Amino acid sequence: MVEPQAGNAEEAPVGQCGQVLQTDLSDRGTPEGDMSEISGLGHVGLYCHDLKRMRDFYSGVLGLTISDEDVGRGICFLSAAPEAEHHELALVQAKEPGQKTQNVQQVSFKVKSLDGVRQLYHRLQKEGLKIDRTVTHGIACSVYFYDPEDNRVELYYTTPYQVRQPFGEHIDLDEPDEKLMKFAQSFEEVKGPPRGATA
Repeated sequence: MVEPQAGNAEEAPVGQCGQVLQTDLSDRGTPEGDMSEISGLGHVGLYCHDLKRMRDFYSGVLGLTISDEDVGRGICFLSAAPEAEHHELALVQAKEPGQKTQNVQQVSFKVKSLDGVRQLYHRLQKEGLKIDRTVTHGIACSVYFYDPEDNRVELYYTTPYQVRQPFGEHIDLDEPDEKLMKFAQSFEEVKGPPRGATA
């Protein structure tokens, strides 16, 4: 195990004060090579006590665009660039008044290919992690699972299709890519395109 070392405060990045913890990760590898299938962080979901207030803050104050929402189901999707990424933030109404909201509903990572999602899914199974679900949202094909401390995580491949959210249908990731993509595309006509703000 490599011990973190305290760096010089003068070397701290802009906006950070005090000592910087520096950890040498150069000798750490992964059993099957690097995690290059993951291409970036896709979106974050937050539970809210007051969904309308949060919605108005992120759209009105921060200027994010509402790409989809379903008031009845208590969910709002927002993005800084909806033409490029359907949503970067999902706001979800807490189910109970006493529910803790200072926790993340899920963390989602983009994956470079559908086969990459499949490979990671098999890796998760091999590691014995709890799989929540495998699903197509039309706009993406995903696997949801729980990390070792029970945080909910999504790994997903973005499709080129425009499908209204929220939406999800179970998929078998061991099916061929062509079949999974055709299934995802079929919901463009059934569900229709994203509708933007509804209220």
